[in-house]
Amino acid sequence: MCYDLIIIGAGPAGLTAGIYARSKMMSTLILEAGRVGGQLTALYPEKGIHNYPAFETVQARKLSDRMYAQAESLECDIRENEKVLEINDGIEEIIVVTNKNTYHAKSVIVAIGMGSFDPKKMGVPGEAELENKGVTYILPQKEELVGKKIVMFGGGNSAIEMALIADSVTDTTIVHRKPEFRADEANVKQLNESQVTKIMNAKTVSFNGTNHIESITLSQDGKEIIIPADLAVINIGINANLDDLKKWRLSLTDDGLVKVNADMSTNRNGIFACGDVVEYPGKYKQIITACGEAATAVVMAYKFVKKPYWA
Repeated sequence: MCYDLIIIGAGPAGLTAGIYARSKMMSTLILEAGRVGGQLTALYPEKGIHNYPAFETVQARKLSDRMYAQAESLECDIRENEKVLEINDGIEEIIVVTNKNTYHAKSVIVAIGMGSFDPKKMGVPGEAELENKGVTYILPQKEELVGKKIVMFGGGNSAIEMALIADSVTDTTIVHRKPEFRADEANVKQLNESQVTKIMNAKTVSFNGTNHIESITLSQDGKEIIIPADLAVINIGINANLDDLKKWRLSLTDDGLVKVNADMSTNRNGIFACGDVVEYPGKYKQIITACGEAATAVVMAYKFVKKPYWA
């Protein structure tokens, strides 16, 4: 079978691309190296998203689940745990080779987000020894937080939003190494109005405990502070691995992201890209941006494959 479109990646951009492709009756295969959902489910499934249209607040996991369900209902062929190894040119087709199979398509959309990624680590004493023993990089479900002393590390939107989730059920502190947060003003305002304890301009010295975390040592203004903790949640960014892009012979920016034109086309004929994996002047990484780029990429893939008279 030769698909009209193969989408690589099943995060918000990839799932949106699938939804739009099926609205144009394009036969569509979505390949995901891990589990469907991308960063929404891998890094912050419990996070509340407050700026996605039509939802005052929606949990990241639930937003992903809804996109997944919609793509499946439209008969997108979605395959998890299938990593794309090669994207080769055939005769009037593109050949996609994975760790499990070889597929043929008339067009491809690359929507791998930040590729394979791991949470950034602080690299301080006790962190590695206590990982999964009270030191974690993903906020557990709220039911697991009740009655615990939670300490969140980070200064971006995700860290603040997770701190607010935890604060709704238990004693919560947020620690940031800078004197100001880098998050959106609305999130900072909500944090300031909450019961979350803020410790700013503080350096993490160590995580302390034997079989489980018991406390955290901080340094602030030259003074050492020790705060009790039952759970330390570190949210200071991710280390992305986008090496696959080089293997796929895509033109990249200095930051290692895909160069695209305004229509989301790449340097390779019939291959388009969208979402966090692409870069262009003025790019603003948001879920809604990724979804908008996905719609554009699909329209251009449709024109490339179907060649309608109006294109």
